[in-house]
Amino acid sequence: MFPQRLDSPLAYSVAKAMADGFNRHYRLFRAESARAKHRFETADWRGQQRAQRERIEFYDLRVAEAVARLEKEFKAGEQPMEVWQQVKLHFIGLLVDHHQPELAESFFNSVTTKILHRSYFQSDFIFVRPAISTEYLETRDAPTYRPYYPPHESLDDTIARMLDDYGLLGRWADKPRDARRVAQAILARFRKVRLRANFQIQVISSLFYRNKGAYVVGRIINGFTELPFALPILHDASGRFYVDAALFGEDDLQMLFSFARAYFMVDMEVPSAYVQFLRSLMPRKPRAEIYNALGLAKQGKTLFYRDFLSHLNYSSDKFRIAPGIKGMVMLVFDLPSFPFVFKVIKDFFPPPKETTREQVKSKYLLVKRHDRVGRMADTLEYSNVGFPLERFESALVDEIRRFAPSQVEIGDRDGNGEMELVLRHVYIERRMIPLNIYLQEAFDQIDHADGETEARRAQQHLVDVVVEYGNAIKDMVAANIFPGDMLWKNFGVTRGGKVVFYDYDEIEYLTDCNFRKVPPPRNEEEEMSGEIYYRVGPKDVFPETFAPFLLGNDRVRAAFMAHHADLLDPAFWQSHKERIGAGQMLDVFPYDEARRFVQDGASPSARNDTHSSFIATGATS
Repeated sequence: MFPQRLDSPLAYSVAKAMADGFNRHYRLFRAESARAKHRFETADWRGQQRAQRERIEFYDLRVAEAVARLEKEFKAGEQPMEVWQQVKLHFIGLLVDHHQPELAESFFNSVTTKILHRSYFQSDFIFVRPAISTEYLETRDAPTYRPYYPPHESLDDTIARMLDDYGLLGRWADKPRDARRVAQAILARFRKVRLRANFQIQVISSLFYRNKGAYVVGRIINGFTELPFALPILHDASGRFYVDAALFGEDDLQMLFSFARAYFMVDMEVPSAYVQFLRSLMPRKPRAEIYNALGLAKQGKTLFYRDFLSHLNYSSDKFRIAPGIKGMVMLVFDLPSFPFVFKVIKDFFPPPKETTREQVKSKYLLVKRHDRVGRMADTLEYSNVGFPLERFESALVDEIRRFAPSQVEIGDRDGNGEMELVLRHVYIERRMIPLNIYLQEAFDQIDHADGETEARRAQQHLVDVVVEYGNAIKDMVAANIFPGDMLWKNFGVTRGGKVVFYDYDEIEYLTDCNFRKVPPPRNEEEEMSGEIYYRVGPKDVFPETFAPFLLGNDRVRAAFMAHHADLLDPAFWQSHKERIGAGQMLDVFPYDEARRFVQDGASPSARNDTHSSFIATGATS
């Protein structure tokens, strides 16, 4: 119940301190994001990746600072509930005319839940629902997007002016050429449609920076048609800017903003306006994932959890043990009606696993900070998550109690008789079809095909997904990642057909591994031995030993060996290790090679991450 009056001076001071903590956080976050422009202009690729990693830590650091200040100056943890209720109301008042109110509310929740007992995690004390609307929130000083009206000039000139307006400091290889190519690509999309009086191009005012690329993102409006588009800007071998491709449609943008990619750096005064614009381009993409893609992961977690609670209210199915082969490290469960899986680290791991809970958590953090190149799923990490016990199948409850007893607590949270299951630590990922299950379904389609044509089509589908699996590994290799456990069950197929890795407990930097050939046996006894007869160091990897575990099926073996036999050769891995050690960074871009313009003098390292993907160009991931 809310207080009848605001009569606590201490409450206002606490609220003001929290608002100051958030404002400091976003000021630093935005400044680091804005510096991405200079790093792109100067081709500081190492600095760009380092900034992307370090920015992830900003939020937790600022939350810890705010908690320390509140405890030191106000003894916040000792204040009665009446004061804390007033703190929230004062904080709401401080958000009037604020440009990031939704982020500030999440920051308030983060700080408050570090101080208060879990029994206070309710709407009187934290923002279970948003209190400040972000609808139509804008600022004249930094508009979200800029409109251009090509009918008033040539389309080429409009594109060139649009590129100029981003104010990149440096030389263009051939801006008139790029503008002409983009204009031709746009007109080709409307070649059978008359250009209407309202024909216009709207582009977000800031460029989107990630790794070696800067992206123009916007939409083209013609009559009742709206066409999302993006233009990747890269550096050529001489360090000059050029437009590498023109991407069109929701599917292309879904690939660009995939959950399996590193976060963008974007200078935003009003994040909610950016999210609203992007959501209009990608209506199927949840707002939570868009906030994540912009580097605002805490807000993404907040929105995800609200969506999850809403789904629970409007569903009745039960959480179950997830289909597929059970892992030795993670206990995985899902809710059939909800497109995510929940992963809990087990308390103990059977041989031959030699790891600890902290080591597993460090692997997931490594992936969070790393460039995921479209091949490693992002995870949401939560602590002390409460679920209604009645929504769990009894077999799943037994499984959690058996394998992760330290991570579960069951009780009556509010004294109202409704039992709750609380997980102390859980990861949540997008649900994918495990690749081993996907392959089995492909085998079944081949075996039960109705006629030769259908059988050939099913066989080609199998070949394509095996090729895509190898492409996924090679993309991770390009980013200095060795998956560790390369079994099919540790990869998943997204709704758009991309193969993505999701089991991180054995992941390593490629440069930390020692790739070796299996030494030949020295005598007949070693040759006939069923045991390993050679010395194996802790970081040793023998690629030729992958084959018995991966290629037991003849159809899979034929496809794999035709396209990815080099993955079984230590020389392949060693060459990439040496390349990375020499400071070379390969480009891994989120669009198909066929989408690229033919560039004069483009960097020979500019390559994409889709290779001979079996999914049609621009598939959603």
